[in-house]
Amino acid sequence: MSARYLIVGGAGFIGSNMIRHLLTDANPGGLGVGAPERVVNFDKLTYAGNLENLRDIDQDARYKFVLGDVADRALVEEVMRAERITHVINFAAETHVDRAILGAEHFLQTEIMGAHALCEAARAAGAERMLQVSTDEVYGEILEGSWTEDSPVNPRNPYSAAKAGQEMLVRSYFTTYGLPTLLTRACNNFGPFQYPEKIIPLFVTNLLDDKQIPLYGDGLHVRDWIHVLDHCTALLTVLHRGTPGQIYNVAAKNEVTNKELTERMLALLGKDESSIERGHDRPGHDRRYSMDSSKLHALGWKTQYRWPQALEETVEWYRANEAWWRPLKRKMQSFYDEWYGQKKLPGTEKAAANA
Repeated sequence: MSARYLIVGGAGFIGSNMIRHLLTDANPGGLGVGAPERVVNFDKLTYAGNLENLRDIDQDARYKFVLGDVADRALVEEVMRAERITHVINFAAETHVDRAILGAEHFLQTEIMGAHALCEAARAAGAERMLQVSTDEVYGEILEGSWTEDSPVNPRNPYSAAKAGQEMLVRSYFTTYGLPTLLTRACNNFGPFQYPEKIIPLFVTNLLDDKQIPLYGDGLHVRDWIHVLDHCTALLTVLHRGTPGQIYNVAAKNEVTNKELTERMLALLGKDESSIERGHDRPGHDRRYSMDSSKLHALGWKTQYRWPQALEETVEWYRANEAWWRPLKRKMQSFYDEWYGQKKLPGTEKAAANA
């Protein structure tokens, strides 16, 4: 039988790209597993969830959208049983570090209680495999070298702490109950349909509107960047070829400083440094992330998108899809006004003002 997928958080950036990849590629992930029999998008549609991300495929007979909260165990279990789900990928998460610093309650609810409900539902429904998508941020910072999957976690802000807790809970279900869980930790993603609070779409859309772009501190914080479709193929590789109970790092080795990224974005959009508005550094701002993904490569995965060409193509996508992002910018401004209007976090007032 072909796989029947439950994509939790499928209306978000990475989730929607995963769904489109599953439904439009005859050989998803290049794994020879065949096209899916069913893809169910389960999403709460919080501020970053957007069904417009999937408008081009929402008439596919294999696709179904279910509105729901991942923490609603009864609903998740009902959907999994009714749709005979075989494979689960959990993208559902609150993700913006600044908002986690200002208030972590929503993060704990979605990351930890949501993962608990999903694990219980997957166990009850007899899912073949469940993949939890996590982040390199759980490691903390590394000034030299690269983390392996055996490196200790050292989260340094409420967001990464919530993700680390989520990981521990999901892994415990493999050890305690034999639920076939897998875990990935990925570096920074970029590509089409990314919500414009994130650095690359925020910078592109601000610069297209002749607005300034915020840069924290000295801008020398290093991040590794992976194209979202390379991440999707990595996730499918782990889901179908990985060993349950194991962790897999997903890295692309495109490590650049935020300053270098900013300068490249300015050049691509014909702007100069007068477009930069410098702010105070973010509390607990990790200096560098870097992961070794040899374990993933051993499963046969490799990147297809090359930096910086893929960055240029991403900039052009936002330039050509103004009708997609402009309504989100208006929505985002209202959201930022609500979150940051009465709160004090060094640097975020600039991000809010420039949204």
